[in-house]
Amino acid sequence: MSAPDFWNNQEKVREIVAERKSLTAVVRPLEEIVKADGNLAALVEMAQEDEDLAAEVPGELERLDQRLEDLETRALLNGPLDSSDAILSINARDGGTDANDWAEMLLRMYLSWAKDREYETEILDRQDNEEAGINSAAIAIRGPMAYGYLKGEAGMHRLVRISPFNAEGKRQTSFAAVDVSPEVSDQIDIEIQPDDIEEQVFRSSGPGGQHVNKTSSAVRLIHLPTGIAVACQSERSQHKNRATAMKMLRARLARIEEEKREAEQAAKYTQMPKVGFGSQIRSYFLHPDQRVKDSRTNHTVGNFHAVLDGNIQPFLDAYLRYKVAQKTSK
Repeated sequence: MSAPDFWNNQEKVREIVAERKSLTAVVRPLEEIVKADGNLAALVEMAQEDEDLAAEVPGELERLDQRLEDLETRALLNGPLDSSDAILSINARDGGTDANDWAEMLLRMYLSWAKDREYETEILDRQDNEEAGINSAAIAIRGPMAYGYLKGEAGMHRLVRISPFNAEGKRQTSFAAVDVSPEVSDQIDIEIQPDDIEEQVFRSSGPGGQHVNKTSSAVRLIHLPTGIAVACQSERSQHKNRATAMKMLRARLARIEEEKREAEQAAKYTQMPKVGFGSQIRSYFLHPDQRVKDSRTNHTVGNFHAVLDGNIQPFLDAYLRYKVAQKTSK
């Protein structure tokens, strides 16, 4: 990074800076724990002669134990793509307008989680619903181990509440599907044949001024062998939207390769949890009581609004531990 020509290639700069952040996110906590362990040993020695200091030992021990547990959980992020940035997509499913509103609530939840962790976010595509909420959205979340943490979020998310869109005030169940792919760099070999791609251009539907809405700057790419379709309309330039859409397509194909690898590992065991679209992984209840429960790990939080404000890290950590437990128990 100190080389005179380092900043000339901004794409390369972003990759190296991101790699440095990922490494620092592992090394720095480890260094801090080693230092805290030395401080605790010194505190215990002095506490033998000072009752006031002795009273501080249990609290310091508890804090060190919690930091060690956090580091152990982070060490579970050892997949080949876990250190990658993430591309997360959300699609409204069953539930009518409630499902569109629910999809937008999930979008805000993930953006809040990323903000709390000081991750960078970029909205790659957003299709608003005419009545309320969104039909779909795709966002990039960039930060240390973003994909490793978020990959367990793929699947169906269910909301149960009294519908604000129902005049009779009936309880409504809504579904939104979440998919997560690693944002892979150009250094990772993902072979895409030009003949395998169908490109469509269209006018952007979101806000952004006359240029965005009146020119065919938005791009949709369809990968014919797999049927995967991605779209981007976040930029004014069709060229930039095409480049971003290609990144999204590479990410989806990388995720397929990752799923193949996971399936090969799963073949060693008699039972493995479902991942991807079609699996109901978590239920969010606002009626009759307020709680959020993960159907895989059984981790439950009684504060619905805290979870929707982005406090999903306990669910992510519980899923990492659950995956390890599944493997070791077999």
